[in-house]
Amino acid sequence: MIAKNAFEYAKFHGPSDKTRDLACEEPFWAFCYANEIDKKSHEQTRKAVCVDPEWAYKYALKVDCKPRQDTRTAVCKSAIYAYFYALHVDYKSYQETRNMACTNPYYAYLYALNVDKCPRDDTRTAACIQPYWAYFYAKNVDKNICEETMQAVKNTKYEKDYEKLINLHFKEQII
Repeated sequence: MIAKNAFEYAKFHGPSDKTRDLACEEPFWAFCYANEIDKKSHEQTRKAVCVDPEWAYKYALKVDCKPRQDTRTAVCKSAIYAYFYALHVDYKSYQETRNMACTNPYYAYLYALNVDKCPRDDTRTAACIQPYWAYFYAKNVDKNICEETMQAVKNTKYEKDYEKLINLHFKEQII
């Protein structure tokens, strides 16, 4: 409540070190302070948001408007925000964000599809933790059959769909 009150006070009286200090007690209000009061980045507000991956991502996107190593490191405590950061802030892959995305099969799949835009062993292995994402990895990223994805869907409800992919792949090769 103190952080919010400091923010509200600063809205009417302008920024000050005291209100910034108080707003920085909570990552959300530190973000709001930088975005709406300072209208620019500040080391203190950036440091405050970097304790929370969501607000570090939003800060990099909306306040810094560029990637920085400190915000990248902060988002790499969360698979979703590591993926979002690579996609919307870095606009390219970094091993640090890919490693975190690969802790979750869904975000590993999305990372390969939308950031790397190509198959990689690490993202495939991570996606293959769940047969559903293994199937979609094969279909949309590999666009081919692969032993690892085939094994991941074996004896699951996705095996028949995978077999259809195999048949389609072989038909395309014949034509």
